[in-house]
Amino acid sequence: MNTVTAQIALCQQYGAAYVPSNEQLKVGLSRSVAEGVRPIHGVRYAPEADTTGWYIWAGEFSLADDFFQPVHLAHLTAWAPQVQPYLGLGPGWRFILDPEEDYVDVWFDDSLGVLT
Repeated sequence: MNTVTAQIALCQQYGAAYVPSNEQLKVGLSRSVAEGVRPIHGVRYAPEADTTGWYIWAGEFSLADDFFQPVHLAHLTAWAPQVQPYLGLGPGWRFILDPEEDYVDVWFDDSLGVLT
């Protein structure tokens, strides 16, 4: 199954609209993802300028100014390929993944104030 097909199938599974993420655009990524920390968290806001709207981190969240680094989506999928099927979820959606524990949680977060 190719990436787009997997993303569309996952969106259908959760009743979400499919909103593609262009690999030339950027995500906000914490260094902990590349370091292999788990679990992996993702939240998508409305895309702006050259971003997909995705913020992805692993382990504990931080409010530090340098916690998120702008990274092209193509690099994220090299460091954390397991997130790729979730990147078609639209703004307002979140996920938590821990492949080692076989844990997945996906939900729409009303508190983000995103209109569907």
